[in-house]
Amino acid sequence: MRTCGRRRRGPPPRGRGTTGLHRNTWHHAGVTTDTTVLDRHHDDGRTPGPAAARPLDPRRRLQLALAAVWLLDGVLQFQPYMFTKSFAAMTLAPTAAGNPGWVAGPVHWVTTLSLDHPVSSNTLFALIQVALGIGIAWRPAVRPALLASIAWSLGVWWLGEGFGGLFAGSADPLTGAPGAVVLYALLALLLWPSERPSAFPAAGRVGERPARAVWVLLWAAFAYLAVLPGNRASGAIQGAVSAAFTGAPGWLVQFTNHVGNLTVGRDLAISVAFSVAFALIALCVLLPWRGAVIAGLVVAVVLAAVIWVFGEGFGMPFQGMATDPNTGPLLVLLAAAYWPARRPIRTETATA
Repeated sequence: MRTCGRRRRGPPPRGRGTTGLHRNTWHHAGVTTDTTVLDRHHDDGRTPGPAAARPLDPRRRLQLALAAVWLLDGVLQFQPYMFTKSFAAMTLAPTAAGNPGWVAGPVHWVTTLSLDHPVSSNTLFALIQVALGIGIAWRPAVRPALLASIAWSLGVWWLGEGFGGLFAGSADPLTGAPGAVVLYALLALLLWPSERPSAFPAAGRVGERPARAVWVLLWAAFAYLAVLPGNRASGAIQGAVSAAFTGAPGWLVQFTNHVGNLTVGRDLAISVAFSVAFALIALCVLLPWRGAVIAGLVVAVVLAAVIWVFGEGFGMPFQGMATDPNTGPLLVLLAAAYWPARRPIRTETATA
């Protein structure tokens, strides 16, 4: 490999820092790569390594967004309600209802533990989530923090959400099934640091085919859950919309009640429409046309917003009982992780 380019005339005088541009050209195997990089000098004349000037790549930006959501969860866990026995009795205990014994038994155990030690247990829950957010945001700790977030998410999915009601027959994508916390685990896996160039951020570590398989399976599950008997029954959608805004300001309740009334007698048609849309979104990442993939991802974002607003009530923050923003924002983040690159990506340095 041979390197040529414009030479720097030497470091700046001590006591001053400068910033400039220099151009490097690499010749290798008959291919010429021409890049312009930021050239910075510290005040003592030292030039930092390439990583210091490297801009954030899409995968790292998504990691930081995931870290912000974890920090938000930690902040929500510090709400006064969480330190009372009501948190265990009204938030944790109901997730065991309708589940088989192997799911409900451990949920009851965690509920009892939280009832006996509400302050200490909730403090631990909150600190863990804050630590995960900080760890993912701090580049040197991103790998162990992502791994810890996967383990924590799967544990909470079982013990805190009862697997999102999947085994109880009550899972409804309109209200947050299969559970927000499992999306944290999926995002941590898909956004794992990687040096591998990829067509979209989620494929960096696991590869493009496995990443697409994750997307297809998730949205196909939404399509199936949307038409379960309980979700297409008369009044089901109106009930879900009304429940999502319990404790909300009067004007908002009035508006959402009006929206809910529009669904009366149309539950089956709306459920089928959601199911078809979910199925099309599932298939969009398999298409060979970038524009078609982007169109499918945009539809996914729009539906995620509709679900978050009308089915999840913005994460139901109105009574100080919300533990997370629910699935809507996470589905938007997931769609961003599948956004196709404008052109094939070539990288010389590791990316986080």
